[in-house]
Amino acid sequence: MAAGKNIVLGVTGSIAAYKAADLAGLLIKKGHKVRVVMTQGAQKFITPLTLQTLSKNPVTTDVFEEQEGWCPGHIELADGADLLLIAPASASAIARLALGLADDALTCIALATRAPLLVAPAMNGKMWSHPATAQNAEVLRGRGARFIGPDEGMLACGYEGAGRLWPVEKIADEACALLGAR
Repeated sequence: MAAGKNIVLGVTGSIAAYKAADLAGLLIKKGHKVRVVMTQGAQKFITPLTLQTLSKNPVTTDVFEEQEGWCPGHIELADGADLLLIAPASASAIARLALGLADDALTCIALATRAPLLVAPAMNGKMWSHPATAQNAEVLRGRGARFIGPDEGMLACGYEGAGRLWPVEKIADEACALLGAR
C-alpha cells in the first residue's frame, strides 16, 4: 500500500456531514493523513472538534483563520494535497465549485490545488436531478472531477430516490484507488 498520502476532506452542509467522521477514520486506518475543511453549513451538522479529534489535525473552517507560518493555510493545504475529496458535497458546494467561486476555505483550496477532485454528492433527490445541479456536475466532470454517487434509497427528508451519500467504505476505497493505494 502506498501509505502517507495527503487527503484534504471537504465537508459541506448536508445532513450526511456526520458520516465524515467515519470516513476520516477509515482513511486514517488505511494509512493516509487527513486534513478536514468544513463549510459553515457543515458545522450545523457536526462540530470541527469531532473531526479534529478523529483526524488528529486542526480543522480549517475559515479562510481568514491562519495557522502558524507565513504561507496562507488554505494554499498550504492546496499545495500539499494528493487528493481533494468532498464528502458530502451539497448542491450549493457543487454549484460554487462549477462557477469557480472562492468564497470560503473549501472553494479557495479547490481552486488552488492541482490534486485530483473526488466528489461524493448527498442531497434531496429533486435537488440532485435538477437541471442546474446536473449541469454543474457536468462542468466539473469536464474539468476532470470524478463523481461517486449519489446512492439510491430513503433520504433524510422522507423521499426515496437518488441523493444518499455513498457508503463511506466505498468512498474510502475509491479514494484509495485514485491514489494508487488499497
